[in-house]
Amino acid sequence: MTADNPSLRPWRDIERRKSRQIMVGDVPVGGDAPITVQTMTNTLTSDPKATIDQIRRCEEAGVDIIRVSCPDVESTAALKQIVRASRVPIVADIHFHYKRGIEAAEAGAACLRINPGNIGSAARVKEVVDAAKANGCAIRIGVNAGSLEKDLLEKYGEPCPEALVESALDHIKILQDHDFHEFKVAVKASDVFLAVAAYSQLADAVDCPLHLGITEAGGLIGGTVKSSIGMGNLLWAGIGDTIRVSLSAEPEEEVRVGYEMLKALGLRTRGVRVVSCPSCARQGFDVIRTVQTLEERLQHIRTPLSLSVLGCVVNGPGEARETDIGITGGGAGKHMVYLSGVTDHHVSDGDMVDHIVKLVEAKAAEIEAATEQVEAAE
Repeated sequence: MTADNPSLRPWRDIERRKSRQIMVGDVPVGGDAPITVQTMTNTLTSDPKATIDQIRRCEEAGVDIIRVSCPDVESTAALKQIVRASRVPIVADIHFHYKRGIEAAEAGAACLRINPGNIGSAARVKEVVDAAKANGCAIRIGVNAGSLEKDLLEKYGEPCPEALVESALDHIKILQDHDFHEFKVAVKASDVFLAVAAYSQLADAVDCPLHLGITEAGGLIGGTVKSSIGMGNLLWAGIGDTIRVSLSAEPEEEVRVGYEMLKALGLRTRGVRVVSCPSCARQGFDVIRTVQTLEERLQHIRTPLSLSVLGCVVNGPGEARETDIGITGGGAGKHMVYLSGVTDHHVSDGDMVDHIVKLVEAKAAEIEAATEQVEAAE
């Protein structure tokens, strides 16, 4: 009954778009690899300690790949220390200066975020591509509706799906002309409809991995909603090999939202999936505060499992049957605890949160031990 069991319900199946696979450091992207979750640091890259501290928090949240901006020599000079300290591959964000791309590749970046058509002459492009090849560096082409090339804006009159796709194809051709194929592509826009249409068209035109994002999505709540609508639409259609939720929030929050998005679609499993009611006058305990506390205290759990927290017996028993651990509000401060969908015992108000945390930790340990036994037997 754990959350990572494969579904036997065909109406829940998502058939992913077939893409070729590349490597970003030691992380496979595309093909049949899991959809990776990315974020980006917002510290000064030239301050390696602050940047590494932020990367650590993102690693704890489960980030697979992390991007750092390299706008100047001081940043690429610090990159070697950052790469050495990071447990996940580093993408160096390069915009216009080709030398920063070369320096980042030589400093150990696993990937360069760069648009080859924006960094100058063919000779400069060749230097960056040669540096990427020499250092085993992938490239991420990052087309953005807010910074489309002038000729495309003149041709189409405004940012549109066709303009984003044409820009992406132009940049792809430059890399292919240099016999470079270790690349992934993004065609981001802040407008959900524009982004979804552009990604859908690009998915039909190329076989490379696609990096999804709704750029400049907004704050934690608004940006989460906007990203979930746009990226969720694409992921549900099987499009997307790696994602970044762009929020005006701390990077680790982007990681958590990304995982929740993938968990909701059954595409990744990590940590506790909480099923909870919005609460009403029937609730036997403070559902909202209880869920907030449990989510905070269970962030350290990485093993996939499910927990239902329901305030009363109207929907509680039904939801609890579908989760590893469940609790349903009852009268007189006594609440029913379900284990593997079966009623097991009661717990009182004062002990409830600590009790649930212990049950989840014990269940996670049990699942981990069983997994280790299976792996040992193989």
